[in-house]
Amino acid sequence: MLTIKEFRKVSSIEEAYELNQKKTNRIIGGMLWLKMQTGNVNIAIDLSGLNLDTIEETDTEFKIGAMTTLRDLELHAGLNQYTNNSMKEAMRHIVGVQFRNLATVGGSIYGRYGFSDVLTVFMALDAYVELHHAGIIPISEFAKMPYDNDVLVNIIVKKTALNCAYLSHRQTKTDFPVLAVAVSKLHDKWQAVIGATPHRAVIIADEENILGEKVSPETIEAFANYVKDNVKTDSNIRGSAQYRKHLAYVLVKRALVSIGGNA
Repeated sequence: MLTIKEFRKVSSIEEAYELNQKKTNRIIGGMLWLKMQTGNVNIAIDLSGLNLDTIEETDTEFKIGAMTTLRDLELHAGLNQYTNNSMKEAMRHIVGVQFRNLATVGGSIYGRYGFSDVLTVFMALDAYVELHHAGIIPISEFAKMPYDNDVLVNIIVKKTALNCAYLSHRQTKTDFPVLAVAVSKLHDKWQAVIGATPHRAVIIADEENILGEKVSPETIEAFANYVKDNVKTDSNIRGSAQYRKHLAYVLVKRALVSIGGNA
């Protein structure tokens, strides 16, 4: 059971940051994963009064506030058009609509959970996190960082020329993924992001230019095998390490075929 001593609705990011420097205080977000933990929280920090629940679209980027819900991501027409509906596909299996109406993108990204569909799909994009203290850093770097007491303010997605597909495999429809895969082409380079390995999502880039300029069945097969051989997987109750490697091979192939290899 989680016990909270005091609830504080902050009036600024700076106030939230100062409060969050104490290990006994916690930012609560949508409060969906946090409530499943056991412990004591001195001050629960609520960001809901800071207007961080919007998605702002310009000609060059999307700026997504940390308190934006997963349901908002799922339904946003601009994001789905830009990502070839990969954003909707990544969100729609997460528990249920009621859950997605409460769960925040900030909590999902900051948590860097191994099972996270959210982190996996954002890592396939030209995405950055805006932290109050550390500033703006690529989400691929943020995913590797240890936890600290900074405050996640926004997720920024640059409108880079993109082709993207998202697929996952689950034992049941609303369960955590056994494996999650996002394949994209950014800056003329292909990459596969593999999540639920069961560790944090990782990028397997096509450093050897296996897919080349024109993707073919032969190069798709070769890149899928390359990903399978290079991704680190482990076993848990949802699947073995070997099974996850096989899924990586299958889902990368399907993702590449689904987008036709054309950027």
